[in-house]
Amino acid sequence: MKFVTIVGARPQFIKAATVSRAIELHNKKPDASHIHEILVHTGQHYDHAMSQIFFEQLHIRTPDYHLGVGSGTHGKMTGIMLEKIEEVLLKEKPGCVLVYGDTNSTLAGALAGVKLHIPVAHVEAGLRSFNRKMPEEINRVLTDHVSDLLFCPTEGAMVNLKREGITKGAYQVGDVMFDSFLFCRELASMSSRILSEVKLKAKSYCLATVHREENTTDLENLAGIFEAFERLASQECPFVIPLHPRTAKALEEKGIGRTGGSAIRFLEPLSYLDMIVLESNAKVILTDSGGVQKEAYFGGVPCVTLRNETEWGELVEHGFNRLGGHEPERIHKAFEEIVDKVIPSDQELYGGGRASEKTVSLLCQTLRLRAFYH
Repeated sequence: MKFVTIVGARPQFIKAATVSRAIELHNKKPDASHIHEILVHTGQHYDHAMSQIFFEQLHIRTPDYHLGVGSGTHGKMTGIMLEKIEEVLLKEKPGCVLVYGDTNSTLAGALAGVKLHIPVAHVEAGLRSFNRKMPEEINRVLTDHVSDLLFCPTEGAMVNLKREGITKGAYQVGDVMFDSFLFCRELASMSSRILSEVKLKAKSYCLATVHREENTTDLENLAGIFEAFERLASQECPFVIPLHPRTAKALEEKGIGRTGGSAIRFLEPLSYLDMIVLESNAKVILTDSGGVQKEAYFGGVPCVTLRNETEWGELVEHGFNRLGGHEPERIHKAFEEIVDKVIPSDQELYGGGRASEKTVSLLCQTLRLRAFYH
């Protein structure tokens, strides 16, 4: 049984590493049908801090194919990926194409598979922010509608698919990111020295990340967010901000947010293990990242989302997250409402840490049946 796994961006490396470990465990079972995984890296994220370090720290093997697509406009990037992934699929002739999340790599992999009549499996299916201006939302919706197997992290994701008429092949398995967090938290506790390196104490700082297109290309949004940071930051509780390359470029070009003094500290992009440590020890997290929202919850840290909506609505519904948008006053209000929130230690919203195992089991069962009946 051969799978082709498509990855290209930081969140996908993390998710795919978790499922690959589950595949390795599956292959060790004496009565299991062997899975041969072909790993394809599109090159959507390509510098060391955003790509290679994740392969090193998460023990991901070297990709079988590195497509080297790099950055570009959405249409250009997706088109080049589609062409190059198609070439790989024609050569490898897999039984399934496995895609993750909501990036251009996700959509390109799904389109390449479905056009060649190869079953497509989407991990982290069914998420909706209901904001069609987000490129990620378009990628999610289109990928779900061409996928044969849809592995949903939450009950809400299953409801979203049902609302759109997708019921066949959809399964609620839990969140592979929770599996990854549990695995990597142990690695991080043994190897990361980030707190001592940046001279921080637990619960003495706020952690912020900004990278979404709506916040890095819209001058008003970007200025509002960083004005809020400057208002909230203090010597007693400084802000620590690992800068995504796109955000760093936008701040430099627009002259925003780099004058926060010693109460705002900018860091280079961090490894996943260092990021887990910073997240778990923060007092509050402020972010526009879907993954960081969940990692805040996994680490027991209250979170303000720097958007008007989120694909992880259950976090808001349960009071673990507040939507702060882009306006300074609204972000400040959300911060004050959430800062003292106690997050429960029983992580019930995203499964019991066995989502990757369930995903691999369902993949094998479904593809065996498909092969039998065809």
